Amino acid sequence: MFGVVLVLLMIGGAVFADLLVAAEPNRISPRDRFQGPSLAHLMGTDQLGRDLFSRVLHGGRIALSVALISIAASLVIGVVLGLIAGYGPRWLDNLMILLFDAIKSFPTVMLALALVTLFGPSLTAVMVVVVLVNVPGYARIIRTQTLALKSAQFVTAAQSMGAGTARVLRAHVLPNVIGPLLILASMDIPVVIAIEAGMSFLGLGVRPPTPSWGAILNDGFTAIRDTPWIAIAGGLPIILTTLGFTFLGETLRDVFDPRLKARG
Repeated sequence: MFGVVLVLLMIGGAVFADLLVAAEPNRISPRDRFQGPSLAHLMGTDQLGRDLFSRVLHGGRIALSVALISIAASLVIGVVLGLIAGYGPRWLDNLMILLFDAIKSFPTVMLALALVTLFGPSLTAVMVVVVLVNVPGYARIIRTQTLALKSAQFVTAAQSMGAGTARVLRAHVLPNVIGPLLILASMDIPVVIAIEAGMSFLGLGVRPPTPSWGAILNDGFTAIRDTPWIAIAGGLPIILTTLGFTFLGETLRDVFDPRLKARG
């Protein structure tokens, strides 16, 4: 329940940011620069006088949209490739495993730098990095479980009744392998948010003045001794989001695994 509450708070803050705060996230006010938390500015202001609470809420839109879209794309691609590798012929399985290992061998930071160099800093580059990093892991999990179910009796029975490959995978294999992947995906959302924040912190993600938790952290890092509330405003939502989705993943694990639920 605690994880669900945190996730709902983060999503609600991002969706209803315009209703929750009147200040625009990019409005510059030199007179209000470096103000501490107050009723007028709940999280204070930054070096340009911008309201940090507004920037945090609008930055949540960036973080959650990047995480949800890229994780969803990674799931779809990983599931399709994993089913093909696990159910297909042996030579295709070996070829795809080689491809997965080759992509997985690239360090995330180096892959991000290469894509940013080619396409420039943007949200698209961040999403492509996340998809390339996550697809091999998802595909491997689906492949392993598909191999285990490939010779199961209910699959053999469906084949003997004339079910085609597409129907067997869609109706008999996929429902039995998707549960653990959903748990992993929910726990990967904060990882993706951290990747987006890290790239924005390094200037490789969204471009200023677009609000981003990583950009807020970068602004706070330069003046952390005198104005620590800026760094706190950028780091706190990342911590809360990580806790929320981690606890949510634990709950999903209990739901999808009846044995764990019975032990509880």
